Amino acid sequence: MMKTIDQAKELRNDFMQGNGKANHKDKLTRQIAGVGRKLSHDEITNLYGDSRIVQNIIDIPAEDMTRNWFTLKMEDEQLARDIMSKLADLKAKKAFKEMFIYDRLRGDGFISLGVTQATRFELSDELPLDKLFTVDYLHAFSSQKVNEFLINEDVFDINYGQLEQLRINRASSHGTQTQTTESSVHVSRLLHSQSRRMEGEAQGRSLLEPLYDILTVFDTSVWSVGQILHDFTFKVYKSKDIENLSSQDKKELSMIMDFMFRTEALAMIADDEELTKQGTSVSGIKDLLDFVWDLLAGAARMPKTVIKGQESGTITGAQYDVMNYYSRIVADQENEMKPHLEKLIRMLLMAEKELGGRIDPESLEWEIQFNPLWNVDAKTDAEIRKIVAETDQIYLLNNIVTADELREARFGQFGLSDTLKFSGDEADLKALADSVYRGRLGANG
Repeated sequence: MMKTIDQAKELRNDFMQGNGKANHKDKLTRQIAGVGRKLSHDEITNLYGDSRIVQNIIDIPAEDMTRNWFTLKMEDEQLARDIMSKLADLKAKKAFKEMFIYDRLRGDGFISLGVTQATRFELSDELPLDKLFTVDYLHAFSSQKVNEFLINEDVFDINYGQLEQLRINRASSHGTQTQTTESSVHVSRLLHSQSRRMEGEAQGRSLLEPLYDILTVFDTSVWSVGQILHDFTFKVYKSKDIENLSSQDKKELSMIMDFMFRTEALAMIADDEELTKQGTSVSGIKDLLDFVWDLLAGAARMPKTVIKGQESGTITGAQYDVMNYYSRIVADQENEMKPHLEKLIRMLLMAEKELGGRIDPESLEWEIQFNPLWNVDAKTDAEIRKIVAETDQIYLLNNIVTADELREARFGQFGLSDTLKFSGDEADLKALADSVYRGRLGANG
């Protein structure tokens, strides 16, 4: 006789079972701390393409870095507008976003600088700015196109550790025919973003490699919740005649009962039969899911609200984690994106047939200022204005500033602005948020 548990296994047909969990195919059971996992390009593509959460982790910081773009400050305002117009024509904003996405996704992001020069040249030649005619296009690409990285390994060279040449795959496809060519390209003809590279390695590392174990745990939690929801409620049918049924009869009866009583249908049973509904306990599951979310957010260095797709650039009171996140984005703009933008703008200034002729960048006073990344919601903005007004009143009563100085500082020549212009470092933001939070607590008793 087959045991009841064996019958249950035989009849079980779970649409979410797949390869199963906690068996020889489950990678989670074979995790060993400290054993790194090198992901292939195909594995990275599958991870990225299969999960919107992974896409958010990769895409959102790159989008935030470029979303509000920048303002070019220089004495010649018309020249500044011409430069910004040329960058718009080159679709520089889109190219920079894609470069930083590729950097996070595959370890290296590039932008090819398509130029016209006064003389014939090879891509392996260094780009001479004094012979530059025009900047024609910007194309973002990843390390998938790169066959070899040539790094300066001379520890006594000023350019030690820097990329000097690339061997790039320039394959082109025409229907079913593919023509493969390879070119050596000098680094001056590229913009290159590489955030994570281990010493002794040439290629950068994908952000998904250190996140792989955590993403596995996250996938397991989603799978487990799906299992719980799938079996959240089930019905139990009791009858003294069950023992007399064959395995085939039980299988057919189970199918019929499952079909008839899947919803809140009317059950017609005899006096000695019983039909009850059982529920799955979910006690403690919120704490477990919160742990997984906190682990993922900490590893990605992104607040949970940002990973989940909160409205970009909007902050409510006391959201310290979101403020810290935007502070890191500002640092990335200054440290990672600004040097690339400065190089591109210098190329436009030096190009003979751009902007009305060649202009020496060193002869101008110019600066890149990134536009603010975030603003507070209306309620928090009103509370901040109230705190600032009370502070100004104290300054005025103690003769620290005059009324005219205060009017000029707060309203300027254009009157009261729609949004409060507040600038400060992380400590200033935290102190301001604390004040708003305490004010809310006081207002609510």
